[in-house]
Amino acid sequence: MRPLTCRRCANRVLVEKYSPIHTSVQWLGDARTDCAEFAGLAEAGADSAFVPTCGALRASIDEAVRAGLVPESRFGEPAPLPR
Repeated sequence: MRPLTCRRCANRVLVEKYSPIHTSVQWLGDARTDCAEFAGLAEAGADSAFVPTCGALRASIDEAVRAGLVPESRFGEPAPLPR
């Protein structure tokens, strides 16, 4: 996974791009306090577990992919199951 900083709020996450439509994001902190968009939704009473994404973070990821900073993984599917 590659570290990435959101352009809007400077929140740091780890990102892995598996295909044009599959992106894995690992939050390094609490989204409700670290992300401006999630914080605003939480303040309005929304449960962050049901918020699918942060638009600003998604835009930051898409920009990083276009710039080649987050390359598509060469991981082959399906992966062998552990024994």
